[in-house]
Amino acid sequence: MEIPDPEPGLVIRYAYLWRSEHMRGLEEGRKDRPCAIVLAVAKDEGETRVAVAAITHSPPQGDTIAISVPPLTSKRLGLDDEPKWIVISEVNIFTWPGPDLRPVSGRQPKTIAYGILPERLTSQLINQARENLQRRQTRVVERDT
Repeated sequence: MEIPDPEPGLVIRYAYLWRSEHMRGLEEGRKDRPCAIVLAVAKDEGETRVAVAAITHSPPQGDTIAISVPPLTSKRLGLDDEPKWIVISEVNIFTWPGPDLRPVSGRQPKTIAYGILPERLTSQLINQARENLQRRQTRVVERDT
């Protein structure tokens, strides 16, 4: 299976664990879903730590902060036609590649990647994530523990 190098804006298939699920004691995500890499940091030990944000059909509610995914971007990535959002008020963090990466169905050769977000959307994702971190508005689920 093809596992590309992680980079911000890359959309991958991943078993995302929502913070609410984590707080209920779950250790595994209930659903494999597209997720956008927000941050990838190479460590001195040779490992790379990655933060991913879930892509969902559910519109943001309450204190959830999310960015809308344009329909043309969804189509280019091979996602369905339903409206979707990248939830950036919470992230999963793990060491790349992690055991929760999943192959994208129907892709040959097998890969975990749908593709990359447009540069403008990636910049918006990174800037909003940075702002959320500065304001302490990001909930983190550490997946390596």
